[in-house]
Order: sequence, then C-alpha cells, then structure tokens
Amino acid sequence: MNDICVMILAAGEGTRMKSTKPKVLHEICGKSMLYHSINTALEISQNVVVILGFESERILEHLNLEFPSQMGKEIKTALQDRKNLPGTAGAVMAGMSEVSKDTLIITCADMPLITASELKSLANEPCDVCVGAFELENPFGYGRVVIKNNKVEKIVEEKDASENEKAIKLCNSGAYAFKTTLLKELLPQINNQNASKEYYLTDAIALAIKSGAKVSSQSLNSTNFMGVNDKIALATAQDKMLALIRQKWMRAGVIMHLPNTIYIDAQASFEGECEIESAVVIKGASIIKNSVIKSGSVIESSLIENSDVGPNAHLRPKSNIKDTHIGNFVELKNATLNGVKAGHLSYLGDCEIDSGTNIGCGTITCNYDGVKKHRTIIGKNVFVGSDTAFVAPINIADNTLIAAGSVVTKDSSEGELVITRAKQQNIAGYFEKKFGKK
Repeated sequence: MNDICVMILAAGEGTRMKSTKPKVLHEICGKSMLYHSINTALEISQNVVVILGFESERILEHLNLEFPSQMGKEIKTALQDRKNLPGTAGAVMAGMSEVSKDTLIITCADMPLITASELKSLANEPCDVCVGAFELENPFGYGRVVIKNNKVEKIVEEKDASENEKAIKLCNSGAYAFKTTLLKELLPQINNQNASKEYYLTDAIALAIKSGAKVSSQSLNSTNFMGVNDKIALATAQDKMLALIRQKWMRAGVIMHLPNTIYIDAQASFEGECEIESAVVIKGASIIKNSVIKSGSVIESSLIENSDVGPNAHLRPKSNIKDTHIGNFVELKNATLNGVKAGHLSYLGDCEIDSGTNIGCGTITCNYDGVKKHRTIIGKNVFVGSDTAFVAPINIADNTLIAAGSVVTKDSSEGELVITRAKQQNIAGYFEKKFGKK
C-alpha cells in the first residue's frame, strides 16, 4: 500500500451517454462511478490521482463534496490538455508530477465494479509492466492484447487492428501497473500517428518491450472491468452491484423476500435482525436496526430502529423512528418518532412525536407556509383523531386528545380536549328537494 499510486482517468466526455452530465458522475447504487473508483483505490493507496478534463470544474466540485477531508492530501487532481495532448497517454502525462510512489496503477473512472484485490493483483506481478486483460467471445470495441511465444507483444486499438488482430479474443481491460520510473521514460516517446490522432497509453507497452522491460498480463474478471459507455451498460453495472450489496447483507443476517426486486443503496447499512419484503427501495445513508420494512416502501437517508414500516410507506430524508409502527401510505419527512403508531394515510413532516401517541388516519402536519418550513411538536400519550390537520408551528402537550376532523392552530395544555368543528345542521326533506323523489 505504501508503494502504490492509483491514477484514475476521468477526463472523457462520454458522448454515448446522451447526457449533459459528465459520464463519470452518473450514479450506480446512489454514488457516482467516480466515487466508487476512488473509494476502491483508497483501499490500496494513499496516493490517488484523478485526471480531469471535460467539465472539470463540475467534477472537482463533486469530489470536494464527497471527499472533503482527503482532497489535496490522499486525493490529488490534474487537468489534461485535451486539445494538444488528447488520448489516454495525454491524460497520464498530465498527472505524472503528482505520482509519488514506485508503482503506478492506471485505471478508468467508468469501471465502477473493480475490486481492490484485483487492482492490487496487477501491482503484485513480478514485472515492469502488467497489462490487465480478459477474454470475450465477442470482443468488438475493445483493444486487443497481442501475445507471441507466451509474451505480451503489444496492444492494438480496434481502429488500428488488422483483420487477424481483430480475431483475437484477449481484450485490454484499460487497467495497468507500471514501474513509475519506466513510465516516465516511455511517455515522451509516444506519438499520435494513428487513426484517431491521439496519444495512446497502449503504445507504452510496445515501447517497454523494445526497451527490454519485462511485460506480462494478468487475467481479470471481465464483468468487473466492464466499461460503462452508455445507459444500457450503466443499468447492467448497477444490477451487478446491487446483487453484491444484497448478498453482503443477506450473509450478515438480513432476511430478503424476492431479493431481486429490492433496491439497496451502497451507503445503506443494517444492524441486528432485519427483514425486507419485496419491491422495497432503500436510498442514501439509511441505517436500519432490528426492523421490518414491508413491501413497496421507500426509505431515504433515514434511521429506523426496532420498528416496522409499510407496506407502501415513504420515509423521506432525515426521518428518525424508534419503537414505532408506520403503516400503509404514511409519509414522513424530517420527522422524529419515538414509540408512536401511525397506521395509515398520513403525512408527518418536520415534526417530533413522543411515545404512546397514536396518529389517526388522514392526519397531516401543515409544515410549509409558502416561505418557510415550521415544526410540529407532539408530546406523549396524545390521541390524534382521524382527519386532523396541525398548522405549524405548534406544540401539543402530553396527554392531549384531538377530536377527529379538527384543524389545530393553537398549542394545547396537558389533559385538554382539542376540538375545532363547525356545528352540525340536519335539514329535513332536503334530499327530495335536491334530487326528487326516489
């Protein structure tokens, strides 16, 4: 770990994504592809260099949000001159001054499934240059690794490959390990005399062989080194990552019903005995402890402890519930509930509700006045009748009874009945007058 630098190439435009968002910022399981690539690199190195180009300011802003304490320290950035030095070698040239280790692993930000052990295996090969490679039955679109006499001879890009070379099924993964001093000698020798007029890092392989350096290849998992170049590949990569996330938590003891229908964010975590039913979505840094999430529920960046949620409930960000029952079609947002029952059809936003309180069907907290959000505070052992509206800011004391159908605009004192109904009138004969005799 002390001798390895990881360089991540993130300068490309990614036109095949058909998006105004830079390709490397597209998300898989709640985090950008670039985040996943850097997070993996940090497992094996304290010297990570990210090469920026297209939309560099936007990507740098993203990095400062995701890795605020590591930017400029473990993580450094460099800007590629894409006009004068296009191509992968041009990208590497931009970042060499930030490389401070003996071995340099080079990989791409659009390969978010790579594991730390696979990257480290490249550096562990006893050679000067190690090329990551994998075999594909249909290698269309990939550069080919040409091997003669059991030795790597060169890597050829598909655009420049002969028909015989195109028939080769051994593909270049785009990941390499170089001895840093050797690569610094080779980079100035690379030219752009090729079909794309770009400076290819792959040319460094032939140059290394010519110099007498030892070059080998490492067989890698083709799935993990799959490049994400369009939104079909993005969806495929997410499916694969989701499968790994679900397997991880099931091994940790989480029960999942129809797991292939469950979405779990890379940041989410579980503790104790948890049960997740079908079609559940868990996003953000949600923490679920000893709880049951029932079918069709959506959890976003929330804490759930010793509780059950759903079916078809929605906990929006900053919800914190403990020892609580959340039933059908209940929505929470920035809500703290401790020992509460909210059985169905309610919206509880920007609120704090204490133990022993029952929330009747159709209850809402009116938290937004068109300019600001306001909080609703409900104490212990409060009984809230159905179809109640709390107009925030408001504070309901312990042991209060709220009559069904009330619009509550004033604070209560302990032990009170709160009721705000218009007087009921029954007008005889009105049905026949309105609709005629039936």
